[in-house]
Amino acid sequence: MNNNVRFPLRFFLMTFIWSWILWTPLVLGSLKIIPVSDNLISILTFPLIFLGAFGPLVGALFVLHQEKGKGSLRKYLQSFLDFNLGWKGYIIPIIIFGGSTFIAWFFPELIGEKRLSMLLPSIWIFIPCSLFMIFLGGGQEEFGWRGYALPILENEFGIWFANIILGIIWAFWHIPTWFITGTSQTYMNFGGFILLMVGYSFILSWIRKISGNRPFSGLYAHGLANSFISIMPTLTMQKNAPQTRFWIWITLTFVIGILITVLREKKSLNQFDSSY
Repeated sequence: MNNNVRFPLRFFLMTFIWSWILWTPLVLGSLKIIPVSDNLISILTFPLIFLGAFGPLVGALFVLHQEKGKGSLRKYLQSFLDFNLGWKGYIIPIIIFGGSTFIAWFFPELIGEKRLSMLLPSIWIFIPCSLFMIFLGGGQEEFGWRGYALPILENEFGIWFANIILGIIWAFWHIPTWFITGTSQTYMNFGGFILLMVGYSFILSWIRKISGNRPFSGLYAHGLANSFISIMPTLTMQKNAPQTRFWIWITLTFVIGILITVLREKKSLNQFDSSY
């Protein structure tokens, strides 16, 4: 990685170009701008969204190849094979994402809302589902977001502005999915989604830190967070339904991210003061 880069603009551009080119036909078909049947859209939605989700990886590999040549790509990818995250790196994401998702999923039942059934056919599929999410179901985005862009942004802007910037860009990268028939985003409030992505960014940044800055921590934590949603859904997939769970989930994630970053910065200041 080029430590002299101040803002990873080329990375973001390539990430958006790759993903949005793949997602645009689905958007145009869903909005009936091009004559595509609903059946064909439903067939193409998963493969095109799946391939588009590799945009951050494509962006990182493209920029690294431009900056340092082919040899840097293998070194970069090999850095994700260091699985020694320590017990904190493995356990804390379970506590944070499992706990916050559980609260968002279960609490509405206490005020009379109907339970949302898990999306998996069996709880025994949770582990293979988690492995899929870590490597192919969202976790793969972290090859770019936290693996490439975050160190550059934090070095230039500090942990607060870096994660706000990254969270907002991350949210806007998802925009086409709001216009694709059948996606979960069509039931989400976009403003709330921005807060969710910023909260996630703060949390994932900290998890990377306590894992010894090992890039695999991003894949693990992101994929794990997604997999918890499969057994404890936080979104009611109905138009105009009150999204109580969604807003609890967003609020918890954002507040946890802010609190973690406040404590993290306070600890850094204390360590700085004690060195004098």
